Amino acid sequence: MNGHVAERFTRTTQNRVGLSHVGSNPTMPTIRDKNLLAYVIGLAIGDGNLSNPNGRATRLRISYDTKYPNLINKIIRSIKTLLPNNRVSPVKRKGNCLDVSCYSNQWETLLGWYVGKGSKIVQRVTIPKWIQQNEQYKINCIRGLVETDGTIYTDRGYKAVMFVSAIPKLANDFYSIIQSFGFAPHMYKIKRKNPASKAIYHIRISKDVDRFLNLIHPEKS
Repeated sequence: MNGHVAERFTRTTQNRVGLSHVGSNPTMPTIRDKNLLAYVIGLAIGDGNLSNPNGRATRLRISYDTKYPNLINKIIRSIKTLLPNNRVSPVKRKGNCLDVSCYSNQWETLLGWYVGKGSKIVQRVTIPKWIQQNEQYKINCIRGLVETDGTIYTDRGYKAVMFVSAIPKLANDFYSIIQSFGFAPHMYKIKRKNPASKAIYHIRISKDVDRFLNLIHPEKS
């Protein structure tokens, strides 16, 4: 798999697979573009939150810093393309935080986690199996995760990528997928000073970073 394959999704949303059920779940809503869904799932797992404030429809909110306008616009476009009949709204919060908000009764089924059943940590949210079984779906989902809970930085003059999660299963699945791409990530379990707080998992990619970025092609501006 090369960078050009991943880049085609970033530039367009024409990678259509026809109207079919996602994975093997017969109750799953029909989605025209599974690659786009895999990407939005990555975004939602990373910085998304589900709620039902009006008692009628589930709301997905993806929070982001306003210093990344290109990524915010990309998130809005992606959700609008995924659910063209649903309104997608940017909502400014305190400081530099902005929520991309969309109401839909499909969210819980599409994402695989639910309102009122605890946090993503409690529900052990992770990358769905149907994504893990397909190379291109994995690329798109990992892109969404890196764009939300990932950091691209320079360490002693060398480029590196760090993904952070408090969900052990998600951290392990992310690590395994990166390995499946042919990279050698390192995972660290960081214990917090407060014994009641969950440990944080850091997955770091420090070798072949440019090749990794060319494969997933994240937007971080």
